[in-house]
Amino acid sequence: MMIIGVDYHPSFQTIAFLIEETGECGEQELNHSDGQAEKFYRDLEQRGICVRVGMEATGYSRWFERLLAELGFELWIGGPAEIKAKRVKKQKYDRNDARWFCNSCRYVPGKRVMEGYRRVANL
Repeated sequence: MMIIGVDYHPSFQTIAFLIEETGECGEQELNHSDGQAEKFYRDLEQRGICVRVGMEATGYSRWFERLLAELGFELWIGGPAEIKAKRVKKQKYDRNDARWFCNSCRYVPGKRVMEGYRRVANL
């Protein structure tokens, strides 16, 4: 499974990812206006990769939430207040936020690391 933490902005998103099977991880910025973000996620679906995405709730991400649902990807959305309270470092940096979301979407045996997340099924 590939776990992706997303720091979402209306025109772009910063992601941090982890491929659990290989331990490969990385970071990337994806633009929305030129279709780069949509292509990235569609390519993952075409390659048959299982994906879990974690992100903060925002009113500007409905198209992105629908895309993930269409592709059959798991989406965890956390409330901004809960997320802010759980951050160790209080500075807001896109890359740090994306890493934090990625780490928060990993499972600890028997429970979810991020209880404040809700799983989005039908949009």
